[in-house]
Amino acid sequence: MSQASANLNIMIKAARKAARGLIRDFNEVENLQVSSKGPGDFVSKADRKAEEIIKTELTEARPTYGYLGEETGETKGEDPTRRWIVDPLDGTTNYLHGMPHWAVSIALEHKGKIVAAVIYDPVKDEMFTSEKGQGAWLNDRRIRVSARRDLIEMVFSTGVPFANNPDLPQVLQQIARISPHCAGLRRWGAASLDLAYVAAGRFDGFWELGLKPWDMAAGLLLATEAGALVEAWDESEDILSAPGLIVANEPVFERFAGIIRGT
Repeated sequence: MSQASANLNIMIKAARKAARGLIRDFNEVENLQVSSKGPGDFVSKADRKAEEIIKTELTEARPTYGYLGEETGETKGEDPTRRWIVDPLDGTTNYLHGMPHWAVSIALEHKGKIVAAVIYDPVKDEMFTSEKGQGAWLNDRRIRVSARRDLIEMVFSTGVPFANNPDLPQVLQQIARISPHCAGLRRWGAASLDLAYVAAGRFDGFWELGLKPWDMAAGLLLATEAGALVEAWDESEDILSAPGLIVANEPVFERFAGIIRGT
């Protein structure tokens, strides 16, 4: 993005700074000290350190803004209209298994709407950025959603619940419904990158249940600024607080969403 705002530059700087430590630890992943937050949901020492770095960078630069992070929770700001939303390490399970598919995700919310977004994949050095009304970008290149119009040519991504998650039967039914109509499905384990890949035209659509605001905040802006349509699973709900979402390009969105919802 040629003319990034001051806020976006702060976000990019924070993401890069946190990523340096994550890369160092990723190269020695077998030595990481991890503690369990629940079945299949792990938090690493590196994860917590990354959020400390990001929170420090953002709050020092904008001390009046609120903050919502996966690891540290919510801090109210003097300015009630602005809030950072941060996932310091999206794809933690991939990270802990030495799989090079994870990202740092930072969004800025203003009056309930996401206005700036950064998703950084340090392994590939891919920096996805967006600001409201300014399009979506990968490094210095403008990106757009896929122009495909036939489901049978399309590849979709999703998240599959683990362990005893109550959403698992429903998601398996969704997979069974969409699979005969498309070219393939991918479950790569990092919702922020799934959304960034939709924005870049790598995936043609995405859906997932059980998401939290930090999983999707930055990716939502990237996808919409790249031309995607986005809906909460329950269309009556606010998308950031909804437990699921559906994303695809405009020509196929209605059909894709109908198949996933079973309507």
